[in-house]
Amino acid sequence: MEPILLDVDTGIDDAIAIVAALRDPRVQLVGIGTVFGNVDVDTATRNTLRVLEVAGAEDVPVAAGTPAPLLEPFQDARWVHGQDGLGDSDQPAPSRRPTDEHAVDQLLRCSREHPGTLTVVAVGPLTNLAVALARDPGLADRLGRIVLMGGGARCGGNRTAWAEANIAADPEAAAIVFAADVERTMIGLDVTHAMTLDDGDVAALRAIDDPVAGLIVQILPHYLDFYAGVRGTRSAIIHDALAVLAAVEPQVVTTQRRVVAVETAGHHTRGMTVVDLRGPADRPVPEDDHRPRTDVGLTADADRCGRWLRDLLGIDASERSVRLTSSDPAG
Repeated sequence: MEPILLDVDTGIDDAIAIVAALRDPRVQLVGIGTVFGNVDVDTATRNTLRVLEVAGAEDVPVAAGTPAPLLEPFQDARWVHGQDGLGDSDQPAPSRRPTDEHAVDQLLRCSREHPGTLTVVAVGPLTNLAVALARDPGLADRLGRIVLMGGGARCGGNRTAWAEANIAADPEAAAIVFAADVERTMIGLDVTHAMTLDDGDVAALRAIDDPVAGLIVQILPHYLDFYAGVRGTRSAIIHDALAVLAAVEPQVVTTQRRVVAVETAGHHTRGMTVVDLRGPADRPVPEDDHRPRTDVGLTADADRCGRWLRDLLGIDASERSVRLTSSDPAG
């Protein structure tokens, strides 16, 4: 099992990513840290605890993290995820509270407990990671890998024309993380579209006697409504789940090892991940070029992504097809 620490800003796709991490037998989930992003950090923490409670995983420690970006004004994404971050599903309050440890301290502690093997899967703004790297420069040497959901190489953004939401939420923090000398994989908007759920999945989940299925049935329709409005199709991209899969099954994403910089000054491009795709990926690196490289996801196996997520959620493919043709698309 691979020791993984999740760093989340729990909205709808984060919630599904947490479930996936809990159910994939290759994952040893050593803790979850929360950060502002889709919602404020207190709501993200509450949502995380609620998901774990529904999933029967109340032994997983949850530490609340940074409440605001380093410089950027905080802008949530409640218009995507609902006022409560979970599709306005009016979830009851969780029965437990987060630990007394700050998410940054939890990250540093876990890196010492699992030196060289800990993978941080960061699916929100990168502020917790940036603060941890600044506080303890030795962290980069202790981490096994960072797998982050954010940015894009060849596509535009979803927060602005050029900037993806997690990077745009705190460009300075992202710049610190991409400049760190640590193994790193970027799961950006080029590949996250390979991980989707739709009305057929909601219909199939309704038939499953499982509290987690019941939770997803409550939160996913709001996300589907959002995607229907912006993309014209009721197929929701579960961005964050792909980062979890890539952490334990890297071959699901085709990557190139490239230099990535984060634009922090551009008026129209602030928060953009500038990926240097010039020349062949395997060209020799000049001896005087010490810039850190990132494994940048460029394509993904959509069939494998769909099978993995639906298997973990207990969705039978044939049953899903039957229920899609016989259900109301509005869910």
